[in-house]
Amino acid sequence: ATNRPDVLDPALLRPGRFDRQIVVPLPEFEERAAILRVHSRDKRMGPDVDLDTMAKGTPGMSGADLANLVNEAALFAVRRASAQIERIDFESARDRIMMGARRDSLILSAEEKRVTAYHEGGHAILATVLPHGDALHKVTILPRGMALGVTQTLPEERHSFSKDYILDRICMALGGRVAEELVFQQQTTGASNDLEVVTGLARRMVREWGMSDKVGPMAWHNQQNVFLGEDLMTGGREYSDDTARLMDEEINTILRQQETRAIELLSKHRIGLDLVAQALLEKETIDGDLVNALVQQGLDGSTQSPISVND
Repeated sequence: ATNRPDVLDPALLRPGRFDRQIVVPLPEFEERAAILRVHSRDKRMGPDVDLDTMAKGTPGMSGADLANLVNEAALFAVRRASAQIERIDFESARDRIMMGARRDSLILSAEEKRVTAYHEGGHAILATVLPHGDALHKVTILPRGMALGVTQTLPEERHSFSKDYILDRICMALGGRVAEELVFQQQTTGASNDLEVVTGLARRMVREWGMSDKVGPMAWHNQQNVFLGEDLMTGGREYSDDTARLMDEEINTILRQQETRAIELLSKHRIGLDLVAQALLEKETIDGDLVNALVQQGLDGSTQSPISVND
């Protein structure tokens, strides 16, 4: 079994050898629900656990991920000294898998917390108002994994991606950096992973998916040849210096356009951004419904947060 059939020696795949390929894709909704039922059948579930709902909230997870989800939920239940697995355990397990483990030992200064709140607030605002992106699920300023904060979306079941969807993903990913610049007039290293993601998406738009009018409907995959002599035979790349320069310009244009778009949207929703950041500083973790309510409140012109620390 391999997830890189492109690097196999073609001689292995000749008739009479490994000549039959069986593709095992990631499970769809009904398949995820069935997998969750299999792994939870020997565990005691609370009355508030709905495996179908959990299956809808785990797009992109493999069978192994789902098995791990159930096991992690069981561990959270044990830590709570509970005799059964409840919905909160599944939510905690999903957050751990998708957002990373909490780093309770990492203590942020008040200024770092404020910067992180606006950074994640920028992502959350754009995830809420952009028309073609994924739905916002949760945003937190609790350090998880290697990140100081995380904005989590729930992707829909998609088998292809439109240009509008990819542009919205780029714009949303730039929201954290743009929010920092709008509020603090400075840039931090917190956006390094965001920049890596958006650069990769823009590069693939231009080089692989034919989504640049200037470059046109052509594709050059950025894959290294793995067999002896092929790098020497192809000369390393299949396009001219002028084409390389044009692709670089188009990648930069896409990123600049989406950065400008993010600036315009966050400037329009500046009150909402302040409200979301305030809510994050008070509660540390908020869900997409609250962000949507705060965005609407900001558009209505109210600056008083409707929440309190005790909510």
